[in-house]
Amino acid sequence: MAAEATTTTKFQNPADFRPIPQPPDFHPEITVAASQHDGLHFWQFMIAGSIAGSVEHMAMFPVDTIKTHMQAIGSCPIKTVGVRQALKSILKSEGPSGLYRGIGAMGLGAGPAHAVYFSVYEFAKKFFSGGNLNSSAAHAVSGVFATVASDAVFTPMDMVKQRLQLGNNSTYKGVWDCMKRVLSEEGFGAFYASYRTTVLMNAPFTAVHFSTYEATKKGLIEISPESASDDRLIVHATAGAAAGASAAVITTPLDVVKTQLQCQGVCGCDRFKSSNIGDVIQTIVKKDGYRGLMRGWSPRMLFHAPAAAICWSVYEAGKTFFHELNGSNDGSTTT
Repeated sequence: MAAEATTTTKFQNPADFRPIPQPPDFHPEITVAASQHDGLHFWQFMIAGSIAGSVEHMAMFPVDTIKTHMQAIGSCPIKTVGVRQALKSILKSEGPSGLYRGIGAMGLGAGPAHAVYFSVYEFAKKFFSGGNLNSSAAHAVSGVFATVASDAVFTPMDMVKQRLQLGNNSTYKGVWDCMKRVLSEEGFGAFYASYRTTVLMNAPFTAVHFSTYEATKKGLIEISPESASDDRLIVHATAGAAAGASAAVITTPLDVVKTQLQCQGVCGCDRFKSSNIGDVIQTIVKKDGYRGLMRGWSPRMLFHAPAAAICWSVYEAGKTFFHELNGSNDGSTTT
């Protein structure tokens, strides 16, 4: 009986069978931060991306106008390659408002395009990473998927934007006038004449951009992990600037080709018999030498470095906002 009592008492303690749910050094907040890109709804990625893209392009629009003028070859007002000369020429011919011609088209295109851009990127990154959030290959491939989708949305408005940037008030009266005239005079295909070139340009651009951004961000956080959360804005801005600048310089030749195709026939610029990239490159090289393929590289880099810093900072801030919103909603639901 004594043995039986001892045995019963020994196994009646439920703690003997219950594993400890969490080790002493378990920190839930670290786990949440590590997977911060997860847990958002599709529409939340879209809103964060839309706001980020709109802020980025609106803030940097004058620089984009200078780049477009520098890349256009022909009898357009800008014939020099220097940024200073290009700026002076625009201000002399049209005044400060000339730097913002076409901003309406940018406003219509940037928001929806970036909504698609970032939402596709996030879900593709989750799919291709296989749980390894530091995979550069997954970041690059996801960026390519994102640009193919977003360029289908943005290319028509980008074409309208660039034509308005080059033309004066007598060429097109505005966004809708440009769209109607292009549709009636050149057909619907004109809106997508540069789509293939744009994708071929943006595919390596985004592959370099996203992989550089993720790698730089990871490196900065590893260098100073104790201040990573406090300096999160600086981390995103620095990583974004490095990614934007490096990707911009590498893809400048294809950007020149894209501008040529989108602005053909406007303000004396060349018209091309086809949208074949090789034919456009031959025309540029014949007319302006190989240096013509690098027209506008400096304002392009000056555009994309701060633009990417702005875009990623705003986007990550938007994601953080939605994470906190979702957390507060979950908390209010459970209480």
